[in-house]
Amino acid sequence: MFERVLIANRGEIACRVIRSCRRLGIRTIAVYSAADKDAQHVRLADEAWPIGGPTPAESYLRIDAILDVAKKSGAQAIHPGYGFLSENTAFSRACQDAELVFIGPDPESIEAMGSKAAAKQLMAKHAVPLVPGYSGDNQDNAFLAAQARQVGYPLIIKPSAGGGGKGMQIVRSDAEFPEALATAQRVAQAAFGDASMLLERYVEHPRHIEFQVFGDRHGNIIHLDERECSAQRRYQKVLEETPSPFLTPERRRAMGEAAVAAARAVDYVGAGTVEFIVAQDGTFFFMEMNTRLQVEHPVTELTHGVDLVEWQLRVANGEALPLTQDEVASHGHAIEVRLYAEDPDQNFLPGSGKLQTLRLPAPSRHVRLDGGVVEGDTVTIFYDPMIAKLIVWDADRPQALQRLREALAASEVVGPKSNIGFLERLARHPAVVEGRIDTGYLDRHLDEFLLGDAAPAAGVLFAAATAVLLHDESHLASAAADPHSPWASADAWRIGHAGKRIVALSWREQRFEIEARGHAGHYQLRHGETNCEVHGARLQDDNLSARFDGESRRTPLRVDAARVLLHDASGQRYGFTRAAAFAWESSDAAGGNQVIAPMPGRIVLVKANAGDVVGQGQELLVMEAMKMELALKAPRAGTIESVSATQGEFVDADAVLIRFAD
Repeated sequence: MFERVLIANRGEIACRVIRSCRRLGIRTIAVYSAADKDAQHVRLADEAWPIGGPTPAESYLRIDAILDVAKKSGAQAIHPGYGFLSENTAFSRACQDAELVFIGPDPESIEAMGSKAAAKQLMAKHAVPLVPGYSGDNQDNAFLAAQARQVGYPLIIKPSAGGGGKGMQIVRSDAEFPEALATAQRVAQAAFGDASMLLERYVEHPRHIEFQVFGDRHGNIIHLDERECSAQRRYQKVLEETPSPFLTPERRRAMGEAAVAAARAVDYVGAGTVEFIVAQDGTFFFMEMNTRLQVEHPVTELTHGVDLVEWQLRVANGEALPLTQDEVASHGHAIEVRLYAEDPDQNFLPGSGKLQTLRLPAPSRHVRLDGGVVEGDTVTIFYDPMIAKLIVWDADRPQALQRLREALAASEVVGPKSNIGFLERLARHPAVVEGRIDTGYLDRHLDEFLLGDAAPAAGVLFAAATAVLLHDESHLASAAADPHSPWASADAWRIGHAGKRIVALSWREQRFEIEARGHAGHYQLRHGETNCEVHGARLQDDNLSARFDGESRRTPLRVDAARVLLHDASGQRYGFTRAAAFAWESSDAAGGNQVIAPMPGRIVLVKANAGDVVGQGQELLVMEAMKMELALKAPRAGTIESVSATQGEFVDADAVLIRFAD
């Protein structure tokens, strides 16, 4: 086995590889950018070397810098993780030329599957089912438009060199095609350096099901069953699980055989994933092959009792696969979701900043956490804003879903906004619970998964206020030198007056004031015109138990001097910030006369000029930030006074890009 392995990646996957290497007694070598000098993968590795500036182009995409570190550190092999250079033919070949083992497939296999168009042509020769479409070399726009009419609508435009759904556009008519093609080409050129496109017939309400394949250098290729990845938003996976609730044993067998045939077509070695589009009648079509480990590989590990990173290391070292196809067996059900620093209610705008609080459930045989940050770390603007992967396992799907709900309820992020509440609603939604989701469901019904602007019910406010009162009374008494002193009481008693306190809470730019009288778990509360009698209130083990107007209720919550986090009876999450008990007003930072940059990023398109008359909601700029494009729109109708943004420029957060005339 290797003695020294360099990990050419960062964050969660680098930490994941380090854990397997350490268990096998392999010394790990990390590389890091200027933005990652204090990152967890740097701290966990046995040694770490700097490779450049903060952006991927200055660091994690620099083949020369990585190979230089490998040479200086005495590494014998390089694990690329996923993303960055993991599917880069030139990197794989450069490792070979430097007499380093690339822990992944041969460069010929990566090259064969790196172009979606070439991969489809190859699959056709090996009888792997394909969606009707065009994948040729002629990329003239007029020719592509003609091919689109021949393929028929609806169709999907895909960057040939791409992955992760970047640039993909669904088109339903000739009129939509030119603009959709231009958008896809622009995104593909920026993301992959290649604007080549392929066209496919769009399968309505499809499922996305992928198969984990593995090959060795002894001629063995097997699959380790499927992963259902149909819960997607804008082609990005949101929830992955295995086994698929849709597949029958017969469909699983047929798809598994097709996946192995696809891998065998390129003499595949190592871990890979063959992805299929599956129609509602069960007909399946080859979509693409990812020549690397997938982000969602832990669900396969939990249900099959294997360590796929260990398999990668052993296969790269020349060993045979530890299992034959007949020995592959799945047990129970596993589900994975990804906790991101993003704001679902602001079109999933990626966030950044220090993780002031990061609470995650305790790992167990039912709960696994794969992360690359801890409390106190910073989510930077330069990379994917994932905080952690949360993976759960249980004997069957209903129990696994319940494990997921419990694990999410125990999670909390303070600092950048997170998608935890969105994931909680996803895990309770009937379409997910009943296993009938398709790849477009979330985009069609997104409002069903967002909280919206409805104010919390009075019962939620009274529970939060009760928790605050109990917390403050307990902490004042414990901090007092004499707990029996009247000055250690937080009941707001005054001579001649019944004690009254104001509990002020803010939530989503709204302020709520609850008047409170009483103490020691017995209170009279009032919010607006609504009153509530609370008796027998007690905080214990992150739960509030109390009688509200005579009705006994248990509410899961956490409270401290700054915040209250609670879940109502339906499981809905509410995170309140404690506010000062004096007048407070929300403010509109952007105003109505300007367009500002919501975060640091690069301007990729300017669609407006000074003097233009525009309508409210009209797209004025497109910026690229944290691996995604953001459309910036007019806050109101009016005349543009000035445009300070230029195409290609990097701008800071809150920079004024466009001003409107008064």
